[in-house]
Amino acid sequence: QVQLVESGGGLVQPGGSLRLSCVASGFTLDYYAIAWFRQAPGKEREEVSCSSSDGRVYISDSVKDRITISRDNAENTVYLQMNSLKPEDTAVYYCATREYLCSDSANNYDYWGQGTQVTVSS
Repeated sequence: QVQLVESGGGLVQPGGSLRLSCVASGFTLDYYAIAWFRQAPGKEREEVSCSSSDGRVYISDSVKDRITISRDNAENTVYLQMNSLKPEDTAVYYCATREYLCSDSANNYDYWGQGTQVTVSS
């Protein structure tokens, strides 16, 4: 059974950092892309970053220079390190997976986690 479980969200002050984790089970991460999306209230789901199975990485312009995505295939885990957080980063963050390569469309991802809330506020 394919499952993705996110963790690491929480309340952080502006300028702070968080590291989100996405633990995958039921499949081997080596051949899959893992993406991080976020959705703020009243807004569409937005792709933040993605790590393809071939090592390529995508990072949205909206978070470039503040976010790093990394994967540990041995642990079947993908991380999203977020620095210099801003109030506009407040959202529920989801990880999602599909075979091999990243896609910029949420519709192309086959499995999703339940999400983890990130709130940036003073």
